[in-house]
Amino acid sequence: MPKLCVFAGTTEGREIAEFLAGQSADVTVCVATEYGETLLPQGEGLHISARPLPREEMAELFRRERFDLVIDATHPYAQSITKSIASACRETGTPRWRLLRSASGVSPEHTYVETVSDAAAFLAGTEGNILLTTGSKELAGFSQLPGFSKRVWVRVLPLQSSLDACAQAGLPASHIFAMQGPFSEAMNAAMLRTIGAQYLVTKDGGAPGGFEEKESAAKSAGARLVVIGRPPEEEGLSLSKTISALCTRFGFAPKPEVFIAGIGPGSEALQTQEVRAAIRRADCLIGARRMLDAVARPQQLTIDAIAPEAIASHIVQHPECGAFCVVMSGDTGFYSGTKKLLPLLKACRVRVLPGLSSMSYLCARLGVSYEDAVPVSLHGRDLDIAREVRRRRKVFTLVGGDGGMQALCERLTQAGLGHVRIAVGERLSYPDEKITCGTAAELASREFDKLSVALIENPAPDAVVTHGLPDEVFLREMDPAHVVPMTKSEVRAVCLSKLALTERAVCWDVGAGTGSVSIEMALQAKRGRVYAVERQEDALALLARNKAAFSAGNLEIVSGTAPAACEALPAPTHVFLGGTAGNLNGILDAALRKNPHVRIVATAVTLESVGALAARMADFEKAECVSLQAARARTAGSYHLMQGQNPVYIFTMQNRREQA
Repeated sequence: MPKLCVFAGTTEGREIAEFLAGQSADVTVCVATEYGETLLPQGEGLHISARPLPREEMAELFRRERFDLVIDATHPYAQSITKSIASACRETGTPRWRLLRSASGVSPEHTYVETVSDAAAFLAGTEGNILLTTGSKELAGFSQLPGFSKRVWVRVLPLQSSLDACAQAGLPASHIFAMQGPFSEAMNAAMLRTIGAQYLVTKDGGAPGGFEEKESAAKSAGARLVVIGRPPEEEGLSLSKTISALCTRFGFAPKPEVFIAGIGPGSEALQTQEVRAAIRRADCLIGARRMLDAVARPQQLTIDAIAPEAIASHIVQHPECGAFCVVMSGDTGFYSGTKKLLPLLKACRVRVLPGLSSMSYLCARLGVSYEDAVPVSLHGRDLDIAREVRRRRKVFTLVGGDGGMQALCERLTQAGLGHVRIAVGERLSYPDEKITCGTAAELASREFDKLSVALIENPAPDAVVTHGLPDEVFLREMDPAHVVPMTKSEVRAVCLSKLALTERAVCWDVGAGTGSVSIEMALQAKRGRVYAVERQEDALALLARNKAAFSAGNLEIVSGTAPAACEALPAPTHVFLGGTAGNLNGILDAALRKNPHVRIVATAVTLESVGALAARMADFEKAECVSLQAARARTAGSYHLMQGQNPVYIFTMQNRREQA
């Protein structure tokens, strides 16, 4: 097993440690502080030293442990530590690699100096407030500036040693920002504006050190950037090349680093600092072309791919790239391809970075909350949106495809929901952003962008929270002469309780009649499927009308006589038998063939039906029969008389599932 030592004072150092933690290696990681230790991964074979090591102790450590390799991943400005590591390696004959961070480009808008002393000398000849982001160790070099305690503010780590250094330099507490990064452009700009800074002093920490965020913030706040240049240094390896070289030398399994990043609605200004940093450091960007065009840097390798399988394949096909960034629109946890992609990346080091969802953005622009909104997607999905809107006060939906939003408004209008209010968001966060509000009926004739989103508000939702709906809510007759039989509400309520439906149940309603049981099945099994089997033409017509009235999109009407009509249906989890047309045994056998553990509830009113069902009870491990008789009041002049209904026998039968 190879033995390695990593000096990990940087983001890259921590990432090298994370890579090695997943390999078969004995690794010692050296950091200067206990805080640095908290940022490191945990793992077998990973040993951490959390204190400064003088050169002599380094040499002693190298002699004792006989490392196969030392990796110096310290900060580009930690020149003395780098010299000590190099000297100790030469003395002990220990191989050494230097991991270097790419420098930022030179801009004529900034002032570049070579040392802290040069920066202090330049600032001594200026006026105006100064924000130092060079750390507490460099503070003493600025303490002799004229008006130091009045014009200088400093940003340091929230450590006691940092605060002590500020006090020793004579800096008042009100001039100290004790904070842990990373810092966004907005936060940097806010600090500069708060103190009225004319100058921002920084080191060239590259992308991982947040240089671009400081640069942009200084420009927006009207401050001049004073950059302390990097000390001259020998050549080294980038992070990705270091990992590739480790795999070659020690036979480690190459584990490419993959960021799955949510880029928000689209505008770069709404991306998190974490996401922007991941995009910058990626050797390769993967995603939809419109998103790649929005975020890719010049000369960055880009691959247009959306399907999870294609993305995973491209990562395998490009071993020369050590870091990938897969860009996802919106948030990675909100109707994103992330869920399907993650299982395909088990051979990679994966980090998922969240983004701003279109739901939170649109609601913020509208000035409404979204904690009571139900998110759904019509993008490539078959969803009964009318049912969701009918039951909910707020529904947020993603819409895809040409004419998708118009079709949504038309569907709602046809379902009797033309009055609901809709806010349609197009091109959210872009300069041509457009938000249109109106009723579904008003917007049904409008054209919208194919990638629109919508917040639908129903002021009077009518979600059913119980079963046993009143009989009068169902249509029963095509004309007065043709009244279709229906399971009455009292019996229906007991039958539905006995069925014990689940949210994803697959149900057969055989002899569905008007569909009263089918409708209530569909309302309860909202993520499942209900098949209403009926042979009578007049009943089939009423079934269709009742289905439309309740927006029961998960209800499918099957015309025909059971059991033949059931042969092509999927295996049921629940079966209700309201009428069998003399085919009871054939229907039961068909259901049991498809699912031996199906739960069956059947009603009987004739002695012949009762006898046939009672005879089948012995075929089930669990069976029961309940006799139910109800009476309803009817008016008789100024009085009310109770009128009894026919007694109904309710059979419940099921075979137990095997215990695991």
